Amino acid sequence: MSESEKNTARSLRRPARTALGALSGALAGCAALAVAEAVAGAVRVQAGPLVAVGGAAIDGTPAAVKDWAIRTFGSNDKLVLRLGILAVLALFALALGVVALRFRRSGAAGVLLFGMVGAAAATGRPDSAGVSDALPSLCGAAVGAVVLYVLAGRLTHQNPGSDLGTGPENDASTDGSWDRRGFVVAAGVTAVASVGAGLLGSALAGARGRGAVASRAAVRLPAPGSPARAVPRGAGLRIAGVSPFMTPNSDFYRVDTALVVPKVDATTWRLRIHGKGVRRPVVLGYDDLLHRELIERDITLTCVSNEVGGPYVGNARWTGVRLADLLAECGVRPPSAGGPADQLVARSVDGMTIGSPVEDLMDGRDALLAVGMNGEPLPFDHGFPVRMVVPGLYGYVSACKWIEDIELTTFGSYDPYWVKRGWARRAPVKTQSRIDTPKPFARPASGTVLVAGVAWAQHRGIDTVEVRVDDGPWQRARLAAEDSRDTWRQWSLPWAAAKGTHTLTVRATDRTGRTQTGERTRTVPDGASGWHSVVVTVE
Repeated sequence: MSESEKNTARSLRRPARTALGALSGALAGCAALAVAEAVAGAVRVQAGPLVAVGGAAIDGTPAAVKDWAIRTFGSNDKLVLRLGILAVLALFALALGVVALRFRRSGAAGVLLFGMVGAAAATGRPDSAGVSDALPSLCGAAVGAVVLYVLAGRLTHQNPGSDLGTGPENDASTDGSWDRRGFVVAAGVTAVASVGAGLLGSALAGARGRGAVASRAAVRLPAPGSPARAVPRGAGLRIAGVSPFMTPNSDFYRVDTALVVPKVDATTWRLRIHGKGVRRPVVLGYDDLLHRELIERDITLTCVSNEVGGPYVGNARWTGVRLADLLAECGVRPPSAGGPADQLVARSVDGMTIGSPVEDLMDGRDALLAVGMNGEPLPFDHGFPVRMVVPGLYGYVSACKWIEDIELTTFGSYDPYWVKRGWARRAPVKTQSRIDTPKPFARPASGTVLVAGVAWAQHRGIDTVEVRVDDGPWQRARLAAEDSRDTWRQWSLPWAAAKGTHTLTVRATDRTGRTQTGERTRTVPDGASGWHSVVVTVE
């Protein structure tokens, strides 16, 4: 030890040394993540370790667990996953910091190992750009390993070129000396540099998305050649507590696997249509779609993860191109007309694959390649620049967002993302109804209480809605005016509420004459079923 080192050496008890070792690991972990995200901002945001490892975790999670996460955390499920990954990384970093007090090289190697895990996750993603996606994790891990090695050295005063052994002469805890000044300086520099790298990463990521933001801001949707008819008077009952007939874009549910919302520049976006039975493959740009005849339709979408009475359903006015017309121009025929392909596989820019029945897409329903939502270009959260919208099918078999590729194939030859994870290949939306008011466990006053909500059976339409109080008879509710068979309908029923605790139950019947089943099933594999009930106490 040099004279200057002796002057700064101080005795350090074992608990304090352990705490500072853990702090060293935490600082190394922060440095590694900050550098990795900065490099990802320059390479590709989706290649960052948090996104890559998070995506791998989503892909490897059983369907039942995903379903639980959506039910429990809703649209915050991705935030919870990110926080969970950060918590695991923090514990891992703290542990490596303690290990590095005795085994500096082993601690540093542990950081490198985790960097390799991140690199493998990034290059193994469906949307991977190749080897370059490994750079963020590897660069971050290299920096983190150096930081941990240096900080641990300031705590142990060992020869920088040696690793600690197990003998008393090499045990750093025997004399308790440490370089306080050197540790404080190194830790401070690391903290400041990590903050700087994090800010740089955010700036680079923001810059990469500016082109996409500018391209969306420049879009002026042409007037549709086939506009949606005006919403009928009386379609929205305007009852307090009932979901509005049209769902604002900001309130529309979002359920997908994208930890980072893709920001695609419309000026460079392309869509390829190819595959089995496609006699004339094409590649289309965004302007190509805008120059075609656009149609505008009100369509209610439902997520297959929506539990009975759940919130993952919304109604919007969509603008887009008829998908059936595009397919027909490419020479595609539905199976009923002798076409060889019975499945259309849509691919997103983030690697998601969604399979839809070709017969349903070409049976005359308003299946769209949508470019607009409620009168404006699609929001990024909902698929800008282009997404699929198909009335009557759950989103996981129809509603591909950020679409960039359409391949015609067969159900027998290819399983899309969700099918590989145990969900059904075909999934028409089930007839469902929901009580919006009164809310569960409400305490309304006795007298007339308005029971109201929404019901949906997309592409079949709602015929009747009935409400039951406790075990009494079913009473027919008043239906709001119908916009189309592809949208939900509001309903209401005045109830003469007597004091006490009561159970209110609702069921709907669609236009085919089929009444919603009371048999309760979970969402996997093809959507939940059962009657929605709420318990209230009348005072």
